[in-house]
Formats: sequence, C-alpha cells, structure tokens
Amino acid sequence: MLVSSTMHLLSMCVLSLVLSCCQGRVDPNFRIRAVNLGGWLVTEGWIKPSLFDGIVNKDFLDGTALQFKSVTTGKYLSAEQGGGSIIVANRTTASGWETFRLWRINETAFNFRVFGKQFIGVDTDENGIGIVAIPKAPGHSETFEILRNSDDKNRVRIKAPNGYYLQAKTEEVVTADSQGNKGWGDDDPSVFVMKMTGRLEGEFQVTNGYGPENAPQVMREHWRTFIVEKDFEFISQNGLNAVRIPVGWWIASDPTPPPPFVGGSLQALDNAFQWAKKYGLKVIIDLHAAPGSQNGWEHSGSRDSSQEWGKTDETITQTVAVIDFLTSRYAKSPSLYAVELINEPLSPGATLSSVIEYYKAGYAAVRRHTSTAFVVMSNRLGPMEPRELFPMASGFKRSVIDVHYYNLFEDKFNNMTLQQNIDFVYNNRSSQLNYVTTSNGPLTFVGEWVAEWQVVGAGKEDYQRLAEAQMEVYGRASFGWAYWTLKNVNKHWSLEWMINNVYIKL
Repeated sequence: MLVSSTMHLLSMCVLSLVLSCCQGRVDPNFRIRAVNLGGWLVTEGWIKPSLFDGIVNKDFLDGTALQFKSVTTGKYLSAEQGGGSIIVANRTTASGWETFRLWRINETAFNFRVFGKQFIGVDTDENGIGIVAIPKAPGHSETFEILRNSDDKNRVRIKAPNGYYLQAKTEEVVTADSQGNKGWGDDDPSVFVMKMTGRLEGEFQVTNGYGPENAPQVMREHWRTFIVEKDFEFISQNGLNAVRIPVGWWIASDPTPPPPFVGGSLQALDNAFQWAKKYGLKVIIDLHAAPGSQNGWEHSGSRDSSQEWGKTDETITQTVAVIDFLTSRYAKSPSLYAVELINEPLSPGATLSSVIEYYKAGYAAVRRHTSTAFVVMSNRLGPMEPRELFPMASGFKRSVIDVHYYNLFEDKFNNMTLQQNIDFVYNNRSSQLNYVTTSNGPLTFVGEWVAEWQVVGAGKEDYQRLAEAQMEVYGRASFGWAYWTLKNVNKHWSLEWMINNVYIKL
C-alpha cells in the first residue's frame, strides 16, 4: 500500500510539472545565453564584404544614394517639391530632394527614385526631351545609363532612353537632348559631378546585383559554407545554449521566392535545426526582414531604404503567413525554443497600432502550432515608450520583449571614455533593463549586444571588462541574451574570434 501511494504521489508530481510547463511557467533560474547567426540567411554586407566581390558594376547597387552637380551651373539636380514635377539644376546644397536612389535593372541600366518615391523619366509630352519625376512605377521611359569618365569616376553623363544625354541648359531647364561629344570639361552641360551619399548591402542588393543567372549559385555556396555543423559544435562547447537565427520573409516561398531573392535558405535552416538537436542547442527563429521592410535598413531586405511594412493590411497579413509557415514547419522539433515575430520595427514609420495588430495576429499564428514555444516581440526602435507593449504582452503566455543594447550608433557614445562606457552599462543599461523587467509582465531578452565601442586604443583587458560588464547586467534579463554575431570580418563583432582570442570568457 505504501509503494502504491508513493507511486501515485510521484505520478501526480510529474503531471503537475508537465501542466506547469504547458501553462507557461518556466524555470526561473534558466537563461538563454545565445549567439546570433547574423549575415547567414539574411545578408549584411559589412559582415562578409567578399560576398559582393563578383558583382559587375557593384558601385551601383539598389538603394545607392546619388547626387549630381552640374559642371556648368555649379548647382545640384533636384526634384522640384521632392517629386511630382520637373527636374531642375538650381540647388546650391544637396539634401533629400537632391538625392536619387537607384533601382538596378541590370549592370548598366537603372531607374532613379526621388524623395517622393516617383521616378525620373523622359516626358513624352514635351517633345520627348523634358525630364520629370512624375511616374510612381518605372518603365522604359524611366530607364537610364550612367557613363563614367575613365580618368575621374565621379564625372558622369546620364544617358536617357531616347539615346541622348541629360544636360542642364539652365538652372531651370534640364533636358535629354545632348549628343555628349564635347569631352569631360566644365563647359559641357551634359557633364555632372556625382557624389555617393549612401548605399545598402543587403539580400536585395546581392541577389539583384548578381542577377538571376549567377545569384542562385553564389547564395547557395554562401549558405553552405558560412555557417556549418562545426559552428554548432563550437557554440555548444563554449558556454552557450542557443542560437538566434535571422531569416527573411522570402524563406516561406522557398524554393521559388519572388525575384530577385533565390531559393535555398530553407534547406539551410532545416540543417540548423538538425545540428541544434545534435548538439543540444535551442533555436530562436528571428524574422529579421519583413515584407516591405520594417525599418528601411539593408538587413530588413529593403530595396532603397523605403519602409513600407505595416502601412497596408497586405504586408501584415503576409508577415503573419510567414510566421505560420515557420512555426508549423518546426513546431515538433525539440530545438524550437522561441519565435521572434519581427526584428527592430522602426518608429514612427512602424506605428504602435500596426505593431500591436501584427503581434496579436503573429502570437495567434504561433499558438496554432505550439503551446510551449516562447513568442518574442521586439520593442520598436526610435521614439517609443519602453513598456508600450506591456498591456498586450502581459496577457500572453510565454511572451518575451526583445531589447537591443549597443554602446554605439548614438552621438552620446562618440566621446565616452573607457570607464564611462563601463559605467553606462552598470548604471544606465541596468536601469533600462530593470524598467522593462517586471514580476507580472513579459520576460525580457537582450537579443543583440556586442563588446564594441568608440573608444580608441582600447586593449584586450579593456574589451574583457566591457564584455564582463554587459554579461553581468544582461544576465539579469529574465529570458536571457544573444551576442551579435558569431562570425564577422570586424573581429570584435565576431563572438567566435572573441572566444578564440580570450576576449570573452563564458
């Protein structure tokens, strides 16, 4: 009878433990210690610049921002009113209206998108030579070539689709009717001095840059070799227990995603789950790039820095479908630990109402397939209130708020000393993390941080102090943290390099 009662008690304890897990209770002492696999399934050129080396005319990728100064007027080309009118050459300084974003058609042909999102084209109503920025969608009349002077790559001519070159006849009259045969001197109105003021090196740029003939081979080789099984073994042997894997929305359409994206990243993610299972690692799937781009940055798949995600119901519906696809595919994997619904939506373009609408739908999509995976919701970047998601997230089981902390990217860090950086982590970051870590709210996750700063001449021990300070503070996050990133040509951004060279001790 005693044995029977003991067995019954043990059975009830096991059942109680199982029910606790299913109801969302977690071991309060467990923390994620993860590394991001950045630059793998979502391209970021700064992480692996060599990925772009084989692109012909790689100066002119999608989203490259160009300004053109007429050598005869000494003024910049400008889209009047930012677009919707004519092109003039009368601005003494260059800003948004004087900046043109490239859409790459092939290695020699381009569209120019203006501030108001119209495209420069030849006005067929003005004898076919007037230059305007009216069309919202590009066609043949909006397709140009850029010819560079072999002796000075910044002196250019712009060839219009009618076969002639643009010229600034006066400050107010820009036409496409020059033969362009007067040389490259300052007396030729068809010559412009070009200045590049920005560029993107993301998934759209690399795939469209290589084009449909070459991109599939280049990308599949990159996915096959950049992150491999030995990396998962390395991660598991060095004090880490999880990986955060950024993916792009196009993965849900694999093997035939919409151009210019190419298929193959889904197989790489499948491999990652197999390796994670083998080496006992947990996986956080992170939707890093959403349809239309949630922040306009290269790592969100943006073509030209436009931020369109959340502005239409279609982009939200499409993103929910991606989350549904990914969760259904991996829900039964013992390695699936969390699904992050979107990475770094940027305020004010990503409004709070659109983000909340999406998070509610995304959470429901995850829960259709799993009751145990955590659902991670990234705080917005830009102007926002750090607890703005709490009223919604607190009602969700196994919900997590993701915050990203870098001692970079803001002017206040530019002149900080070594000790001021350390103090900022212990004081400011600690306070910020405490503010979003509450007993009855969602868990907190420092989903990105790095042992890098603006301090010049810092030595190994200095970097060790920075890393230790951050691990101590971010270790208090109730869900855990993830270092950005595993591999990077910029050595302090590479956790692999930092571990191998004993800059970080886990």
